[in-house]
Amino acid sequence: MMAHTNNLTLLPNQGWDERILICRNDELVQVFIVVTDRYVVLVDTLINPATAQKLVEYAQPHLAAGRTLLVINTHADYDHAWGNQRFVGQDAAHPAPIVASLRCAARFAQPDAMATLRAMQEAEPGIFGEVRLTPPTVLFDEQLTIDGGDLTLQLFATPGHTPDHISIYIPEIATLLAGDAAELPYPAARTAEELPLMRASLHALVAFEAKTVLYCHAPTAAGPQLLRDNIAYFDALEQACRAALAHGMPSAELVDDADLIARVGCPYADVTPHTDAWRDVHAFYRTAGHAAQLRMMLAWLADSF
Repeated sequence: MMAHTNNLTLLPNQGWDERILICRNDELVQVFIVVTDRYVVLVDTLINPATAQKLVEYAQPHLAAGRTLLVINTHADYDHAWGNQRFVGQDAAHPAPIVASLRCAARFAQPDAMATLRAMQEAEPGIFGEVRLTPPTVLFDEQLTIDGGDLTLQLFATPGHTPDHISIYIPEIATLLAGDAAELPYPAARTAEELPLMRASLHALVAFEAKTVLYCHAPTAAGPQLLRDNIAYFDALEQACRAALAHGMPSAELVDDADLIARVGCPYADVTPHTDAWRDVHAFYRTAGHAAQLRMMLAWLADSF
């Protein structure tokens, strides 16, 4: 498990619309502040109350001219929604509605959510000791539009990475906040059933033809091309896995990660762009993570063989 910190840095603008601020919690995650005429919108609340508080401090100068604070959870993962208690509850320091999908609220009530919190509190009490699981308060199913006056935030379901995931499109500035629906080097399906949903979500994101695409787990310069690279990655995995199954590939559960990658004939370097950004990712993504996605693909394709 990686060590977490409460560090939060406001990134310098590198060409995106000035009404979008990007804050980075070390190397873990990036979240967004969207400043509209009517609202200051926090897109995700980070890992705990301390990082959520620092996010509010970056937003504070913009809470003027009648603007109201509004919060969005892209999904319920710990690095996106464990700062929610700053905004909801009797002791909320900055009361605000938290908008998310119905599925996001449901995940907070699942037994594994509390089990995950307890495990992380035990491992890193200084970071997670004060976290209380706090579900969102304004819920929608597939789509929701927030009229900010000058900017419109179109929230829409992009399941796959998690069943509750949403992304945001801002048409006035052709900007897409993809969240974790796309990542460098790839978003990770957690079950075989989620894999086709995730790939469909990637195609839905590409269909916007956004000029600016920003991610929670990718460099700010990744741009729209990363969506197409993610699609190409899973297309290449499908092609390799179909060929392996057609040649009698044994059960993926019977071989270790390196052997699986070799048997399928699908090394990470062969199915990703040959650039420094893709080559220099954590070793997990080149080995165990890559093998996990191959297992998901093999399981999903198995019924057709």
